[in-house]
Amino acid sequence: MRIREINAMRGPNYWSIRRHKLIVLVLDLEEMEEFPSNKIEGFNDRLKNMFPSMYSHRCSVGEPGGFFQRVEEGTWMGHIIEHIALEIQTLADMDTGFGRTRSYGEKGVYNVVFSYIEENVGRYAANAAVEICQALIDGKDYNLEADIQKMREIREDERLGPSTGSIVEEAESRGIPWIRLNKYSLCQLGYGANQKRIQATVTSETSSIGVEIACDKEDTKYLLEQAEVQVPRGDIISRESSLEEACRYVGFPLVVKPVGGNHGRGITVNIKNYEDALVAFHAAKIVSPKVIIEKYITGEDYRLLVINNVLVAAAKRTPANVVGDGKSSIKELVDVVNKDPRRGYGHENVLTKITINDLTRTIIAAKGYTEDSVPSKDEIVILKDTANLSTGGTAEDVTDIVHPSNVSMAERISKIIDLDICGIDIMTTDISQPLEETGGAVLEVNAGPGFRMHLAPTIGLPRNVAAPVVDKLFPNHGDTGRIPIIAITGTNGKTTTTRLIAHIAKMKGYRVGYTTSDGVYIQNRLLMKGDCTGPASAEFVLKDPTVNFAVLECARGGLLRAGLGLP
Repeated sequence: MRIREINAMRGPNYWSIRRHKLIVLVLDLEEMEEFPSNKIEGFNDRLKNMFPSMYSHRCSVGEPGGFFQRVEEGTWMGHIIEHIALEIQTLADMDTGFGRTRSYGEKGVYNVVFSYIEENVGRYAANAAVEICQALIDGKDYNLEADIQKMREIREDERLGPSTGSIVEEAESRGIPWIRLNKYSLCQLGYGANQKRIQATVTSETSSIGVEIACDKEDTKYLLEQAEVQVPRGDIISRESSLEEACRYVGFPLVVKPVGGNHGRGITVNIKNYEDALVAFHAAKIVSPKVIIEKYITGEDYRLLVINNVLVAAAKRTPANVVGDGKSSIKELVDVVNKDPRRGYGHENVLTKITINDLTRTIIAAKGYTEDSVPSKDEIVILKDTANLSTGGTAEDVTDIVHPSNVSMAERISKIIDLDICGIDIMTTDISQPLEETGGAVLEVNAGPGFRMHLAPTIGLPRNVAAPVVDKLFPNHGDTGRIPIIAITGTNGKTTTTRLIAHIAKMKGYRVGYTTSDGVYIQNRLLMKGDCTGPASAEFVLKDPTVNFAVLECARGGLLRAGLGLP
């Protein structure tokens, strides 16, 4: 069998107007055209052994086990490769299920069509499915787990993070189109002049001054102190010679953290002597030239999320930890915790796997432990010094019990710092009581706070915190951020028709962008030369923030290779 080409559809396409994300694999079966599955001894048994979960594939039979029935009766390898490609994506936690296999028009050559979640994972699945099928034909062993792990890694590298992804999904649910603008988290919601942009949880309406203040912990603390917000006593130093005096001023126990840190990098907590403070100081200096020496506030770690100056969610965060059983070592207990199906690599799942690194070893060494030590039964062993989910921590939703005084304080802080989306970190013994009564304090204000702990808390009610973001960006009910689009295809006269419609729209006062077989024009200015009748040229127009009317010439070749390119 030989792969001729692999194309990815984006937008309405020849195969489906509703399913916009499809891989089209042009497959030449060569000699296998003469060998359907029922003519290959043991093929069905080997397929069932490798993919027992394929029993759920109904196929054209319309009932569980239907696909295996088709294989038993005899079906061609293109059809089987279609199902394998879908199944291996599902096994890699990208559940998808649309597929079609149709003749290409040549004997033994087929269009194998299947849906994907991430494009490059879909392309990988196409190649892997052919190799897996060949191994099943030949009766050879195949390392399926390696493919599944590779697809997970590709997805983790390329997919949007949980915060950006949640906003995009919320926008999609409202009919708002979106375009990814780079390989990271910069995305455009809406088209042309009606677009808004997001990058993680920073939006095109987020105050630059607010971000600057939040990223400077010294400025943040100063502004909050001036506004009579409870913050821990602290000092900011840049030289080791200033450390001893800062420790005397603040008093033990204390916290050392970098001024410009994030995700818990360089933070050491509950320091009780100068020697440990010195180690922590140098760890923080790696992250930032300036270091905060701050009073350690006892209590539990809470994150309050404020969007558009309204508290929308609150979570209690717990650092990564294990609970002793009196028999297992710390390393063994971590392995048990990591078997939780909710834990994955990076942002793969709602929780992150716990890793034992140098920081973990330092923390447990302070209690006289190594990773091979056996904690006593029910003893809680903390493994990280921050409660970030990205380091294996957990979150419990507490939105409904936050005291009104604390709600008011959080909403006021968002205005003081001037952030439309901000995460406020608080340490207190009881979030249901006013901060001034519990002796708690505001530790940090974060620009671009992560939504993951609120979208899928370990305990408690998930909160759709993406909705208020989209509400803010598109405040008018029913606003989808779209602009008028006219797409023209056919045989002859497409370019003439495109130019005529673009001229009519321009005469009506629109700022027009249009694509033709001789180039892309924005407001009658030629910006790209050449045959620009494919989806990439259409996207060029729709990304332009000056355009409020698009006329797109769509050639048949581009439609077949990549679909219309726009929802």
